[in-house]
Amino acid sequence: MLVGRFLPRKAWTHKVAAAMKTINHHSALIYVMVIVSASDGVMSDRELHAIGEMTKTLPVFRDFEDHHLLPVAQECAAMLREPDSLESILGLVKEALPQSLRETAYALAIEVALTDSRVMLEEIRVLEILRRTFAIDRLVSAAIERGARARYQVYAER
Repeated sequence: MLVGRFLPRKAWTHKVAAAMKTINHHSALIYVMVIVSASDGVMSDRELHAIGEMTKTLPVFRDFEDHHLLPVAQECAAMLREPDSLESILGLVKEALPQSLRETAYALAIEVALTDSRVMLEEIRVLEILRRTFAIDRLVSAAIERGARARYQVYAER
């Protein structure tokens, strides 16, 4: 890409961000999952596999083409490498998601966080930011979280 070669990196990323004014709801949901996965500094194979499975099986992704997953995830990951990018990305996500999909986005974020069976402090912080960004009621978020915990519960015989 020629722009990246002739403009300083910071200027180049602002040009890219300015050019990318909107994303679709599929990309927004994938961005949310990538944000949570990357929040602890490591995107584990389990998390990446879970993201792939959710995009293949959930009704919200019914008309999503699988071959778009990797480019969308890489696009978000590249944006996250820039300083202070989370707020910008969340602005894009919020703009792209209708109100009816914001709880879905939060539920997907919870699923990714629980994939590694241990939720890191950074993931908890990002989940709280998402909850506030999407204006999800505390009772609703608690119900989503409890449902996800029940799905990932492991039986331990005493």
